Amino acid sequence: MNKERPIPRHQWNEIDDDSYKALSKEEMDALRKAKPLNFRLLNSWWIVLSQVVLTLIIASACFVFSNQTDKSVYTYSALVGGLIGFLPSALFLARLEAAKKNVKSGPGGYLAAVVSGEFIKILATVLLFIGFALKQPDLKWIPLLVTYLATLKCYLLVWFWK
Repeated sequence: MNKERPIPRHQWNEIDDDSYKALSKEEMDALRKAKPLNFRLLNSWWIVLSQVVLTLIIASACFVFSNQTDKSVYTYSALVGGLIGFLPSALFLARLEAAKKNVKSGPGGYLAAVVSGEFIKILATVLLFIGFALKQPDLKWIPLLVTYLATLKCYLLVWFWK
């Protein structure tokens, strides 16, 4: 058994010069040409579209597999869960699109748009959950939450798909 001495603590804080390298513009252009699939951009609206499609798939499954008496309630609950998932995402993207069109805004303005858009997204999600819970007490929470969580996983799935 090889027993090496542990690395002293002060060496952990030192940055190794070989750990990263800043590339020049020419090197980045050459890297983009060599590996174009690694640098393709993904339209964020595809994520919202995938959330809508997934919502419709889950709602259809609830319609097909639920019993006749609860068919409409389960389907409606799944649609509400999907709505709570994709509507705040669409609001967030609309906020970012508005910030992109504002030519006076610099990087700080765009960062402020991201922060305010995320606040809008969180606020809309909370208000939608509270509003539907108070106004629609007959909702079934299992299909609602399953669809909501599935729409949240679309971010990860689209990222892997890219």
